Amino acid sequence: MVIKVTKLKSQDCDFVVNAELIETIEETPDTVITLTSGKKLIVEESMDEIVRKVMDYRRALYRNMR
Repeated sequence: MVIKVTKLKSQDCDFVVNAELIETIEETPDTVITLTSGKKLIVEESMDEIVRKVMDYRRALYRNMR
């Protein structure tokens, strides 16, 4: 249920985000993830990278359900 991301300007500070709680992802130019709670996270990864991680997570989840 989680994807791994890196806190902006802290390449050693990885953390995980529950992919089900992501409401929006914006590039402003920094990548900002807004959660359903309204909390905003600024991360190193691009919007495309995050979308790919979420898609990979969901594919793996559904593959295991078969």
